[in-house]
Order: sequence, then structure tokens, then C-alpha cells
Amino acid sequence: MNMKKWLLAGSCIAMLGAFSACSDDPTSADPDSSSSGTSAGIPGSSDTPLSSDGGTGSSSSVTPVSSSISDTDEPQMACSEIMYNAADGSALEWVEIYIAGGQDIENMAEHQMHLSGAVDYNFPAEPLKKGEYVVVTNDLQAFKDAYPQFTGRLFGPWVGGTSVKLPNEGDVVNVKIRGEGDVTCAFSNEPPWPSLADGKGRTLVYKGGNAAQPNSWAASKTPGGIPGVGNDEWVVPASVRINEIMPNIGADNAWIELYNTGDEAVDVAGWTLEIKRRKQTLTIKSGAVSTVIPAKGYVVLDAVDNFSNEEDPERQELVVALDGGEFYLRGNLEGEESSIWVPASTGPSGVVDLADGSTAQGPLATATPGEKNSALKIGSVYINEIYYNPSQTGSVRFEFMELINNTDSDITLYSSTVQRGWKVEGVNIEFPSMVFPAKSMILLLSDTIAADTGWIRSNYNIDASVKFALYKGKLSNRGETIAVKEPYAKEGSGANITYFYIWHDATLYSDNWPSLKDADGAGFSLHRIDKTTMGYESTAWKAAEPTPGKL
Repeated sequence: MNMKKWLLAGSCIAMLGAFSACSDDPTSADPDSSSSGTSAGIPGSSDTPLSSDGGTGSSSSVTPVSSSISDTDEPQMACSEIMYNAADGSALEWVEIYIAGGQDIENMAEHQMHLSGAVDYNFPAEPLKKGEYVVVTNDLQAFKDAYPQFTGRLFGPWVGGTSVKLPNEGDVVNVKIRGEGDVTCAFSNEPPWPSLADGKGRTLVYKGGNAAQPNSWAASKTPGGIPGVGNDEWVVPASVRINEIMPNIGADNAWIELYNTGDEAVDVAGWTLEIKRRKQTLTIKSGAVSTVIPAKGYVVLDAVDNFSNEEDPERQELVVALDGGEFYLRGNLEGEESSIWVPASTGPSGVVDLADGSTAQGPLATATPGEKNSALKIGSVYINEIYYNPSQTGSVRFEFMELINNTDSDITLYSSTVQRGWKVEGVNIEFPSMVFPAKSMILLLSDTIAADTGWIRSNYNIDASVKFALYKGKLSNRGETIAVKEPYAKEGSGANITYFYIWHDATLYSDNWPSLKDADGAGFSLHRIDKTTMGYESTAWKAAEPTPGKL
């Protein structure tokens, strides 16, 4: 119990009735893409990665290709493998790309094919055929030394040379060409991304789906990956997932709920739970509650009764401090893992299933131990409209986003305690000390049209009460994570400060939402229609004429 008191006292100041997550706050100012990476706790993880036969499997015999794209369409690019943090401190990094559908490329330079986001690279005047996998690396010689068997086409180094690194904490790599074939490929070392790819010798392998989502990726089965080939096998994650976690509240014990997504019962006795920020690893033991989880069933483990710690018997209790952190559940097989980022909260956090088969993680509206989880909790500020792929022939030809203060009180978008402004992650904006009036709107515009803000206000009759703010770069045309975050607390000093944020709203919009195709370059924008939970589902939005600055 002393350990619990120490941890709870040593954690950052809790924010009652709210939720937050911490971040090392990597920033990016890429002029071509505003994405700064996937944030802890925002997008979710897949329960059942699909193999080529449609079932759970460790490999894909065919790298995903869109069957809806004809051979006469513009090329549609894809990433198939990413090495962002090699083993043993190696600085070698690389990205494997290919054409997922459409035409061959006769001249990559003429197609203006390039990488942007975490790294930049402009491809030379050479062809690229479907079925060919090419690799771009930061260090040509180091790559050849590491993969002497490689016989494919190798490009690099990327702009800035070997000193430019893919951030280990995560970011995005955009593959862009002239036309509509670009793709945003995310990676991260935070839950729910696989830890085997974080400096443990594995790559991230693309399984299919939205490449901006964690559930579209898995750790390679082969150490170091197999660059230039495609069709890499991946490691199957655990069929049992961390589904819900309740922190220690007063004298009440913490608890954790596990859910078996598989079709067979699983006994989790002997599985381990790592609480990363606490440097604590516990073993699940048989106790008052059975550790056998039936297919599609739940088990709730009490913090005191169901864990042991042979290495440190004084620390056998699961402690979930109010500032949350990273949790990893691991089975007996390599890569058999489920992870979650628990935001700071006095309430539960967990996983919700989405209609597209993926999941999302975050704070939950209510606790539901042993049952299906409630909806994700939404905060005081929500995303109201997203015009991510403007039509050049429509009434509005510039991209924008809108935020709404949904409360009856003004909000100061700066914390003097944390000395940090609110931010919208995904579009690289951190607010100065400005007031967001009650029931009002902020119109977010790309800084590429900063000189036109006066004309925009006048031409679209935007009321003076609507404030403008500028973000760096532009929204992805394929989809990306957008999150509204309020500074909550900080730990450390100097270059080692960790910031904690309250999460108010988030979405991972997609150009693959079938019912919202008109928002993908056809002149419509995404309008929020469900404001009771975070905006992950396509049903939270409708496609309609863009209305910049209008409530």
C-alpha cells in the first residue's frame, strides 16, 4: 500500500472530471503536410488482423491492392513496410513503397513523386511499375551492409542525409504524386502500436486499410524485415485485449477488464502486465476470479487479488494513478500483445469497437465492468466541420476546420500553470493566450493562405465574433488523426519535460468512408452531426456544402 500512496502522490496534479494524456510533444513544420503523427490514445488497434484468406493470420500472401481502382486511373501509392527504430541503436531507417492500384508510372519526376512529412525525398526521372517494391533509406551504404541479399531498387538518402531521422515517438510519411494518388502512412512507438517495432529489431508491415490507423500495421515476423519484396509475414497480436481500466480512486482499488476477441477460451494466468511509466511488471495469477476468458467474453481483475510480482513482492498491487500511462498485456508467444494508453482521469478508460472493424481508445463516459464499453467521452470543445479536399471548381476552394466551444463559459486557450497553449494535433497549431468565447467558433485555416484571411471573412460574410487561427501545412486528402487537446500538467525540466493534455475531441477522418465520398474532392465538407461522443465513426458526420465560419 505504501507504493500506491507514493505513486499517487508523485503523479502530476490530477484534473477532476476531465481526461488527459501525456506527450513528449514532438513538433513538425513540414510545408507539405500538417500531420505530426499518431498520438497516444487516439486511434485504436485491430482485434483480428486479416490474412489473405480473410481470417486471423500471421501473413498476407498479397500486399493489399485496391480492387476498386482500374488500370486507367491515376496511380494510388502505398507504404508496405517501415523501419523507424532499428535494433541495437542502429541509425538505419527505411520506407518501402509500391503502387497499390491504377496506372504504372513512366516517369516519377514528371509525376512529382516525393516523400514528405517526417522526411523528404524527391524521386528521380525513372519508371515505377505495379508489382515492384522500392525502398528509400537515410543511409545507402548502411542499408547495403545490413541487407546484402537485397536486389531491388534503392533510393536515398532523403533530404538532409543520414542526420535526418524518423522520430522514434512517431510521425507520418506521406507518399505524394501529381493527382489523387497520395497516401499518409503513420507510425508510432506508443500504444496501441506494436512494441516489437520499437527498437526490438522488427519493422512495421502494412496489412491493409487506412494507412493512418494503427490497426493497419503489425510487427514483421522476420527480424529486420525483408525490404524490396513485399508480402512480409507479420506477428499476430493477442486475441485478448485490455478493454477497460479504472484508476485508483480514494480507497477503491484499481481494476482492469480483459476481453477475448477470439473464438476460443483463453487462460491468461501467467500473462504479464507492464505499467511502463511505473517501471512495474506484474503477473496475472489465479485467484478469486477465474482467469479463463470465454470466447467473446470478459474478465475483470482486481488490483490486489489477481496479480503477483516475484521480483519485488512489495509491489504486487496494480496501481493506476490518476495521470494514467502506458499499459502492455503480453501472453506467452512472441508478439502476443495488447496495449493501451490510459489518459489521466478519475473515470474509466478503454476501447470501443468501430463500424469499420477497427477500434478507438480513450476515456469512457461510464464504467461498465464485465460488459460492452460505453461511448468515448467528449469534452468542452469539439470539431464541427472539416473541409480536407477542396474542389477547385466549387464555391469554397480552400481547406479549413472549425472548432466549437460547447460550454456556457469563455475558455482561455492557454494554461499559465503549464505554460502551454491548447493545440489541435494533426494540424500543428498551438494557441497563444486567446479567449474562446462561450458557444462560439474558431475557424482554422492553412498558413499558406494567411494573406487572404481578410478577403475570406468579407467574401463569405463571416461574423466578427468568429476568430481565425492558422495551422502549418495542409490536411491530408486521404485521412489523418485530428485531436483537440488542453494542457493539463507537466513533469520534468529542461529538455526532459513531459506534457499532459486533456483530450476534448478527436477523429480519424477517411476518404474511404463510403457514405461520405462527396467530401473527397467533390465540393462537400464533413459536417458534425453527432456531438455526444468523439468523432471517430463516419455516422458522426454528413457530407454537405462547406460553410466556413457559420454555426
